[in-house]
Amino acid sequence: MIGELRLLGLAHGLLLGLLLACSWQVPDLLPWGIDALLLVGGFQLRLADRRIIPRPGAREWISHIRMAPTRLIRWGAAAVIALIAGHADLAIAILLAALTCELLAYPLTTRLLGRVPLAPAAAILMLLVAALGLPGPATLHFILGFLTGVTAAIVWLRGPDGEPRALAAVLGGSAAAVATAVIFPGILAFAAPTLTVCAAWTLAYLSLLRRPVTPWRLGAPPLRLRPSAIRRPLS
Repeated sequence: MIGELRLLGLAHGLLLGLLLACSWQVPDLLPWGIDALLLVGGFQLRLADRRIIPRPGAREWISHIRMAPTRLIRWGAAAVIALIAGHADLAIAILLAALTCELLAYPLTTRLLGRVPLAPAAAILMLLVAALGLPGPATLHFILGFLTGVTAAIVWLRGPDGEPRALAAVLGGSAAAVATAVIFPGILAFAAPTLTVCAAWTLAYLSLLRRPVTPWRLGAPPLRLRPSAIRRPLS
């Protein structure tokens, strides 16, 4: 199933376009957009990586490193956008965070949290979201954003698969995050990553919702055969 990856890929491209627009119109929104970009990127990477059979020992890490240059292109694009906006320090922080996440943080996180049940994974996710709201170095902040996306994907993989009630819950979480940020602007730093996580979950759930199965019919009642008639040899 690649539907959730397709929707998240579209969201990733849309975020890059919005970042480019922000660099010209509202440069102050650029750090928020980069946070969302890294979070969605971590979420998308974990969903794509789950379909690959892990290799034993260090071969899994080597395989991940060999595929890293292709994924680093989008982080390079984000760094270029930061340079266009005149934030050279932000561009350096993006590149350092991308290299750290791809080469070290992601392999370690998937190894440590690969078999963690739903409840502990959700608790770790809440701690990461809380840490994102605290002030700190930009590089560390971006690394935490990426790991938040990876952990959010792990939580989503442990949850219900394409259930409408789960979709309603994450939509309610998105609305609550927006309302909280409007009513209490001081906690915007915590509400923004919560909204991004809920938005990523929403896209993933939307790609897996299926219509009710309806039986195929030709307009005539289906032919019903008794087991005895099926077992009876042709004469």
